Amino acid sequence: MDSTSLPAGPEERGAYRPGYELVAEQILQLIAELTLQPGDRMPTENELAARLGCSRTVVREAIKILSAIGRVRAQKGRGLYVADDDGMLGPARWRGFFLPTNLDHVYMLFEFRRVQETAASRLAATRATPAELRAIEAAAETCRQGQLAGQADAFARGDDDFHLGIATASHNEFLVASVREARRLQYQSTTIGLQGTIGGHADGAIQEHAAILEAIRAGDPEAAAQATALHVDNTLEDYRQEIQRRLFG
Repeated sequence: MDSTSLPAGPEERGAYRPGYELVAEQILQLIAELTLQPGDRMPTENELAARLGCSRTVVREAIKILSAIGRVRAQKGRGLYVADDDGMLGPARWRGFFLPTNLDHVYMLFEFRRVQETAASRLAATRATPAELRAIEAAAETCRQGQLAGQADAFARGDDDFHLGIATASHNEFLVASVREARRLQYQSTTIGLQGTIGGHADGAIQEHAAILEAIRAGDPEAAAQATALHVDNTLEDYRQEIQRRLFG
């Protein structure tokens, strides 16, 4: 077919998502089914189009998404490859396992985030240096300004810097690596499932950032952990509601 969207199955009728998003997810599933590893060559665009029953144009758009989020590498004149895995906590099995629009996977990811980020906040409340506190505050302000201006890129950049800044202030390199990896995976979900939008929880997120920062600055580990847990839980709920809205109207 030559359209940019695929026919919906029974569970997808009325779905909001365009075809290239669905094909991006199907390509990830195919990588897992073929047990392809980082560096392995993938089927060509023509082969993917034939296999998935869509046009090469749709496949090309899906590949652009997967390239942008680091799952596929396109080499001019050589073809498509599974991207190399450079995450400290992101071995090949993670790439094959995690599907950005599988809500069960997203729930597990948020469970993982809740554990690691509450631990990081608890430690940051007792270990953060004045410079680290200033960096966290600056990131929160970048996020706030992005939200006020409706600039999704600035919001996302500030949000990343905020959470990674807290992990850095924990002075635990394993927590830094795990927070970075979890946020990389969440970025994939946002890019494919939410098309990089800010989301309806932006105002609440700004207030929650402020509460987390206040608790860390006050040196209160438990308050920092509780504020972080609330923030992660609310972010997951926002994601769940947005996905349901897009799929079911």
